[in-house]
Amino acid sequence: MARLDVAETFYNIKFPGHMHTQDSLNYAANFKFQDTDTVIVTYPKSGTTWMQEIIIMVLNKGDPTIACSQPNWLRAPWLEQYFFCQLLQASTGPRIITTHLPYHILAPALRDSKAKVVYVARNPKDVAVSYYHFHKMANFLPDPGTFSEFLSDFLEGTVHYGSWFDHVKGWTDHAQNFQKFLYITYEEMCQDLYGSLEKVSRFLQCTLTEEELKISQKHCSFNSMEENIMVNYTLIPQEIMDHSKGKFMRKGKIGDWKNMFTEEQSDVFDAVYSAQMADSSQLFKLEYFESTPKPMITISTPASSSLRNDSTQ
Repeated sequence: MARLDVAETFYNIKFPGHMHTQDSLNYAANFKFQDTDTVIVTYPKSGTTWMQEIIIMVLNKGDPTIACSQPNWLRAPWLEQYFFCQLLQASTGPRIITTHLPYHILAPALRDSKAKVVYVARNPKDVAVSYYHFHKMANFLPDPGTFSEFLSDFLEGTVHYGSWFDHVKGWTDHAQNFQKFLYITYEEMCQDLYGSLEKVSRFLQCTLTEEELKISQKHCSFNSMEENIMVNYTLIPQEIMDHSKGKFMRKGKIGDWKNMFTEEQSDVFDAVYSAQMADSSQLFKLEYFESTPKPMITISTPASSSLRNDSTQ
């Protein structure tokens, strides 16, 4: 199933036809979650692969065997992709499910579940830069044109997977609807990977020893993931993902947008950000993503618990 030039439209959002069909998207929207599921939710290029590795290492108590012998898309398959059902049936142990779907599509299926939801967000300026470079190497995504053209589409929310603003607001504004919800940023993971591993382990109620945390930290470092063929997507055929045009694991740095954005583009982005996020219950200034890590936002049982900043989590 190549369909490299095909785009599927679902709920007015475009998805790559190479991996998505109307049937697979409908299946995802009506998926029967189990209470023991862990669901990783992200907008593209926001730290998805990183969180997959973190959760795998936590649930396996720091043992990297699976993470070094099985591709990450098999360990934490994508809910909305057409081969998801087949991969899930072949999996063993606690189910880790990954998705880029926005809240309004997936919420009905998740609403009555006790599945643990982990939402990872990233500075949208860095997301835009990373996503632009990914378009240049991923042959199942359209030609992004110039960065200026792509940035305009990104701000308008017409890129594949839709609007970053709608995605982040949808999930964080409705976090209280989930019994177990954790919000973490890419920047927190960059600045304090050991602490992020600890917090994820507590959220998953899977305590790790100091030695297990150190092993996990080493495995989940950018350099380690960059070299791990089970993570870096070099197993994917070149006609689908052309690594001669760029690397899937590109830089993994905070603030790389400054090397791409002009001053005018940054000002326009800031203005759109302020307007788009004005109605969000979680109004994050762009500077938040580059400052000292803040306490995570967590939701835990009972379902009626309110959204809170908890420095002990």
